Amino acid sequence: MIGRRNLLLGLVAAGTGAAAQTSPPRRDGRTVAGLGEPSETIDLWPRGAPGAPRVLPVEVVDERSKDADLTDRAVHGITRPRMVVFRPAVPNGAAVLVTPGGGYRWVVIDKEGYEVARWLSARGFTVFVLFYRLPGEGWAAGPDVALSDAQRAMRLIRQRAREWGVMPDRVAAMGFSAGGHVCADLATRFDVPTYRPIDDADRLSSRPDLAAPIYPVQSMTPPLAHPGSRTLLLGADPTAALERAHSPAGNVTRRTPPTFLVHAEDDATVPVGNTLELRAALVAAGVPVETHLFTHGGHGFGLRRAMGKPAASWPDLFLTWTKSMGLA
Repeated sequence: MIGRRNLLLGLVAAGTGAAAQTSPPRRDGRTVAGLGEPSETIDLWPRGAPGAPRVLPVEVVDERSKDADLTDRAVHGITRPRMVVFRPAVPNGAAVLVTPGGGYRWVVIDKEGYEVARWLSARGFTVFVLFYRLPGEGWAAGPDVALSDAQRAMRLIRQRAREWGVMPDRVAAMGFSAGGHVCADLATRFDVPTYRPIDDADRLSSRPDLAAPIYPVQSMTPPLAHPGSRTLLLGADPTAALERAHSPAGNVTRRTPPTFLVHAEDDATVPVGNTLELRAALVAAGVPVETHLFTHGGHGFGLRRAMGKPAASWPDLFLTWTKSMGLA
């Protein structure tokens, strides 16, 4: 019997003659009506993730929910970065790479990953939830380690697009909180070399066709910076130059993809100024941007915590926007 906490992930074969793929974490024996679990995973690095620390972290899933009918899993110690795939019954030809948040301490896979993926896949999108490596766990890429995984993920989606019924020029990125930083980093630094190419997939672009950072950690400069994310990404005492280099607003160019922004004015964890600063940079660069600010919502509302509030409309607003931009 596997305990509810400290669930170690094993490896399973992806099929006869196939390379081993890392299995998705399971629900501690619980079944939740109507909520399917993904069965398909894609490991990003066939020969192991680059720049591994001498002592690898141990991958652990913490189940934080006390509700038997609702999971809230947080994963840390990720050593085999991967995507889990949510395939729609009727593909619309578009894909979304989702990067959940977690303050760069862990990756919150349910409320900012699987729940969003189910909603999007029910509307025709093929969705890939990214289990990305964490910058405070000793990887050689340091603050670029999650970006490396996001770049590689986008390239693999494009390489295998036909397999998933996806058009390679209709691939969006969406991220939440610290995962919003990963998303915005990808949207602004997609062409920055963060790892040595390993195969033909790395010849492809990692630029998202659209980007949606949702209540993103964005600025690395106080007072806007989220202290915990900043420390885990850049260390305890980063230079001003390092802060600027990893603040997406400072990296916006005309090639940054059209962007959809969402934030709550009463967010006490990641100030709304993060989104406003990013929006101003996008407007200055001439990048199309749609922005939705809600009076109430706090931080980390995703889908479940937005219910009954005006902020609950953000997924439908995103869907309408993707249609207007030619993605969906």
